[in-house]
Amino acid sequence: MKIAMFVEGCYPYVVGGVSSWVQMLLEASRDLDFSIYSLLPDREQSGQFKYKMPPNVLEIREAYLNDDDVVSFFRKKTKMNHKEKDCFRRLLFGESIDWQGIFQYFDNQDISVNDILMGEDFFGIVQDLYIEKYPQCVFTDFLWSVRSLYLPLFTILKVPVAEADCYHAVSTGYAGILACKGHYLYNKPVILTEHGIYTREREEEIIKVDWTQGIFKDLWINYFYMLSDCIYHCASQVISLFQSSRKIQLELGCPPDKTRVISNGVYAEQFEDIPGKEEDDSYINIGAVLRVVPIKDVKTLINAFALAQAKVPNLKLYIMGPTDENPEYYEECQEFIRNFQVDHIVFTGRVNVKEYLGKMDMTILTSISEGQPLSILEAMAASKPCIATDVGGCKELLYGGDKDRLGKSGIIVPVMNIDKIAKAIITLAEDETLRAEMGYTGKLRVKAFYQNEMVTKTYRELYEQYKDRR
Repeated sequence: MKIAMFVEGCYPYVVGGVSSWVQMLLEASRDLDFSIYSLLPDREQSGQFKYKMPPNVLEIREAYLNDDDVVSFFRKKTKMNHKEKDCFRRLLFGESIDWQGIFQYFDNQDISVNDILMGEDFFGIVQDLYIEKYPQCVFTDFLWSVRSLYLPLFTILKVPVAEADCYHAVSTGYAGILACKGHYLYNKPVILTEHGIYTREREEEIIKVDWTQGIFKDLWINYFYMLSDCIYHCASQVISLFQSSRKIQLELGCPPDKTRVISNGVYAEQFEDIPGKEEDDSYINIGAVLRVVPIKDVKTLINAFALAQAKVPNLKLYIMGPTDENPEYYEECQEFIRNFQVDHIVFTGRVNVKEYLGKMDMTILTSISEGQPLSILEAMAASKPCIATDVGGCKELLYGGDKDRLGKSGIIVPVMNIDKIAKAIITLAEDETLRAEMGYTGKLRVKAFYQNEMVTKTYRELYEQYKDRR
């Protein structure tokens, strides 16, 4: 059985998170063949793999959102017929979109995206859209905004998709669109797994940026909602990692009968005999397993640690994870530490977390956004209490879901709330019994609900369910 998997901006170029999940699923499905379609902003990261490919990965096909518009000399004329113009009109107006017509149009690889965007037909459709819905803005600004909006989509739509038994997208957006292209071309099933709600994440980003303003923000937001809507209605199964994420999918219009929850998992037994704390280690060690990037809000973590350290001087913070993904932000964190003269913070870089986790007294994650963090699951498997911001599935992991009455395995704190994060650190640092109780509860929760064996078994059954189905 051949699975085509579509990922955007992560595997196999970024360590941790979604990439770790993909690697786990590939390694646990050695008798299945996988083709990986990996979407990148440009060619700069091409071939820079951070993972060793399992033998059942037949190929990595890279695609680039900002690629050069290369076509053969004898390319197809981009003058659209009536049916093609109707397809594009529906797409831009967001009304009863004929995705099959769009996919078939772009399946001809000699189409020039630049010629489409600069062509008379596209110009006419944009002009109609402007007159009908956006006459209050300057037309030239509107025209160039629409062209920039659809450039990456049209570029990705040109990517060839080979026939497979099943198409598995690991997000909506551009990865989801390519999976849908496979479905429409070959009439094979699509599975979607959302680790975070891509549409909401893009919406939050667009609201904050300053490169687009006013109605143009609405254009971008509606555009990403349109992409999600395509795969929500194309997919046979739409999977989320936790119940609150599923509720958002339903709010976004995903048909309820397609949705289900399949949580992340870890191999709990791998954390049974990891190295423990040295007898002469007098520090209260706090572990933060993360990439040093803005979304992890490392500055808030450092600030809260400094505040807690004023009350509990023997605190020590280990920040475990890559520091080279955003060098500028890493340097800002270092400058922050120097300016505030914070002691006992160690950046380990990339490490084998199992060699450090047993030495920690607690772990912490102060992210602005998360799905269902594997770092928390690993800490729970290692019997470590966790402090986490109230994002994604963190509360469900630490406080339990609807059928979970085990108790708390950590403390949930508000995003960017330095005082409450510091207070949580102090609470656990000063109460060894509480740390032990929460750590034990976390281990029980992982064994009961979050084991990788359960996850991979469920996905295997799902793949088999759709084998030979059209």
